[in-house]
Amino acid sequence: IAAMLVEMFPTRIRYTSMSLPYHIGNGWFGGLLPSITFAMVAQNGNIYHGLWYPIGIAAMTLVIGLLFVRETKDVDIYAND
Repeated sequence: IAAMLVEMFPTRIRYTSMSLPYHIGNGWFGGLLPSITFAMVAQNGNIYHGLWYPIGIAAMTLVIGLLFVRETKDVDIYAND
């Protein structure tokens, strides 16, 4: 996925444009995963209820990816440099 997403940005800002969302995403969604799933399980009482959080994040990622990630096949990635 990273190899595909990196082609969406010009080379002069490529590292920053990929690093910032990656670290925010891992920090917020991955870092809060244990706390949020524990709270969901504690509230509902079902041990499997906490699985809805990662499923929801994956579904949101799929929808956003389908809507906003464009095809880069046969596109010159150095054209805007």
